[in-house]
Amino acid sequence: MFMPRSLKLKRAPESHQQNPKRSKTTPEDTVSTSPSELDTVSTSPTDIDTVFTSPSDLCPPDETVNIETEEEPDQIESDDEEEEPVKSFKKNQRWPEPGEPVCVMCGRYGEYICDKTDNDVCSLECKARHLAQMCLGFGEKVFSKDPQEGSKTSNASITDTESYSYKEDSFISELTEEQVKRVQTELAIVTAGSEVCRPIIEFEHCNFPTALRLNLKKAGYEAPTPIQMQMVPVGLTGRDVIATADTGSGKTVAFLLPVVMHALQSQTASPSCPTCLILTPTRELAIQIEQQTKELVMGLPNMRTALLVGGMPLPPQLHRLKQKIKIVIATPGRIIEIVKQKAVWLDDVRAVVVDEADTMLKMGFQQQVLEILEHVPEEHQTLLTSATIPTGTEQLAARLTRDPVSITIGQKNQPCANVRQIVLWVEEPSKKKKLFEILNDTKLYQPPVVVFVDCKLGADLLCEAVQKVMGLNVVAIHSDKTQWERNKIVKGLLEGQFEVVISTGILGRGLDLVNVKLVVNFDMPANMDEYVHQIGRAGRLGHRGTAITFMNNNSKRLFLDIVNRVKPTGSLLPPQLLNSPHLFEQQRRAKQRSHRGEEDVIGTKSNLIDIIRKHDKRSARK
Repeated sequence: MFMPRSLKLKRAPESHQQNPKRSKTTPEDTVSTSPSELDTVSTSPTDIDTVFTSPSDLCPPDETVNIETEEEPDQIESDDEEEEPVKSFKKNQRWPEPGEPVCVMCGRYGEYICDKTDNDVCSLECKARHLAQMCLGFGEKVFSKDPQEGSKTSNASITDTESYSYKEDSFISELTEEQVKRVQTELAIVTAGSEVCRPIIEFEHCNFPTALRLNLKKAGYEAPTPIQMQMVPVGLTGRDVIATADTGSGKTVAFLLPVVMHALQSQTASPSCPTCLILTPTRELAIQIEQQTKELVMGLPNMRTALLVGGMPLPPQLHRLKQKIKIVIATPGRIIEIVKQKAVWLDDVRAVVVDEADTMLKMGFQQQVLEILEHVPEEHQTLLTSATIPTGTEQLAARLTRDPVSITIGQKNQPCANVRQIVLWVEEPSKKKKLFEILNDTKLYQPPVVVFVDCKLGADLLCEAVQKVMGLNVVAIHSDKTQWERNKIVKGLLEGQFEVVISTGILGRGLDLVNVKLVVNFDMPANMDEYVHQIGRAGRLGHRGTAITFMNNNSKRLFLDIVNRVKPTGSLLPPQLLNSPHLFEQQRRAKQRSHRGEEDVIGTKSNLIDIIRKHDKRSARK
């Protein structure tokens, strides 16, 4: 096949190369563009083997393309040194230094970011292969029955995002108040607040851009869950939201869709100035949210994400922030570190999401969250979500929001209804033996199994015991593991590589472990909120699961709570628990408090109160 000898692209001399180490390229292998403009290069499906594209596809309208069939070698070399051409082939790219971004296809230095998938690539060759692997650039063949429809998708997505504003669909508007109430009652949707939007019935009622609708279908989101039906339209209107729903109910997509639309409507994206900020308590949850975000924004114009978490090298995250990022997913400690270095500015943030709000607003993260909000403009949307929001945390959440809409799905702070709860009375010396019995029981044992313990040493010791006695493929995960090891374990768990995973609370919140059917609480969690989250790993996205909890007198302060949570489900409780004098004493005190009308008051430190008052949006309106 005929291949052009040289394809040059003239550009403004404004690019500043951060990586001076580059491999020299031959004229025959060089396709020259600005590195910052790699994301504008679109590869034709028919020419994917040769990686070359037509000049009109390679260059933005304001740039000039010159195809030169012959050129003196000295002139070519001097031009290459001037223009720093984009690498055409992976063989021309160097291998990464420690901490540098890595190409998703070949592992070389990920010098560029693919605009359609938001992933790091090293050359045009790897970009073309990556797009082919992701079935992008073939929209008319994959997603559309009409051959002409696919070619119009990208242009249509740009035009319908610029002027997007949520308007209630005619189908929803024509419903009577009685019909809306019936839908909310049937789905256990409870709302509180002024002028709350009606719930949607299908995603089509939101009139999303074409590319986003295709991404939803491709990711398996055919119909909205109850939390998505109510939270998505409220979020799209710009209202603050405090949402509580069961574990595995789809809260992540419920807040991601409004966030993505806010980011799309942001016309100007400056380097290191994101439009939306998502805060999570754990690194694993942040990684999962970024993956789900990438699924939704794939193919949307100028949409890039950045993952800012501890335990991973800082230089690639700083490099990423220089690429006009729209959405940042971060843990509080790492983003505070980067803000102090002035590597990111939060002045343009329009939406802030605090996932697992009950944990994020406790004493451990509370001061960090409030410190981050100091750098965010006062006029922004706040979305708070969790499976459990205690009364004290709910009061603080209300202070951080303006005229919020409270959304509750099902019973607040209750375990997921899809999880069968089994409580066993097991003394400390007999716990390992009982666990081995469960792993030998063909009715209960359904790998992979997640076993929760209360300490890192206990996880390692129990892992060794299970491997030695049972001979199963078992691994332990806790905070002493490197982030690379933790990521590998989570990936292996999702892919079914491990039969048993022994974990501290790292896996207890937010992670979609869809293939986990059995959870064992080897050590009873420290509080009932953690209990609700941990057993929720076994009932994701409507699937049925089983949670087995070992109890003894070491957890005596939680006896009344566990009885109140488990007994209404019809599960049998051990007689040692029901006949415990500690339980009788707790029941007596609870009756006394109810007679006096006392309420539990959760206090906070005085220095935090001052910070909270600065963010009290309700007082700002007075």
